[in-house]
Amino acid sequence: MRSRTQARGWRWRRNPLRRRSDVVEAWTFVVVAVLLFVVAPLTGVAAGLRAHGTAEGHARTQRAERHAVRAVVLGRTDEQLPLVRDDRRHPYRAEVRWSEPGTGSRTAAARVPAGTRADDVVTVWFDGRGRNVSPPPDAVAVWQHAVSIGLCAAGGAAGTVLAAHAVQRRVALRHRLDEWEREWALTGPRWSRPLT
Repeated sequence: MRSRTQARGWRWRRNPLRRRSDVVEAWTFVVVAVLLFVVAPLTGVAAGLRAHGTAEGHARTQRAERHAVRAVVLGRTDEQLPLVRDDRRHPYRAEVRWSEPGTGSRTAAARVPAGTRADDVVTVWFDGRGRNVSPPPDAVAVWQHAVSIGLCAAGGAAGTVLAAHAVQRRVALRHRLDEWEREWALTGPRWSRPLT
């Protein structure tokens, strides 16, 4: 049992077989482990929280600028609109009518959900200029954005650490092979002399 423990920690103890490159490799392993298991997740959390704050501010601004109205669909056109990144659930345009206090009845073209028919009541969103817009992102969309940014940041940090570790190991191996070559140049002639 003791020899197995000694074999595992040989890079940390003084012994005649340990080289400087072995110590560097042992410390590099510790640094990589800390970077992978502490720094990369913290990077993801920090990026996710920052993205959440930014997305929440953007959503708050949109909620202040946009307003929803309950409108009656007068008639839907059957042409499908090009999909918009923000609003994939409302792929059709239809004429809608709604009433606003003080202004009376208004009519406009708006995006409506698939399957909407005439006389259906739908919720449509408009901005301050009266243009039909997509609804502002809800809390779920904000958190999805934050989590995806956090995961990408953590994955990117972990990938960078692993790539740097691979480069370091390649350089260390080349350095170790050069050390062995120099030492063999000194030791080799003694071993290869013919016996007389």
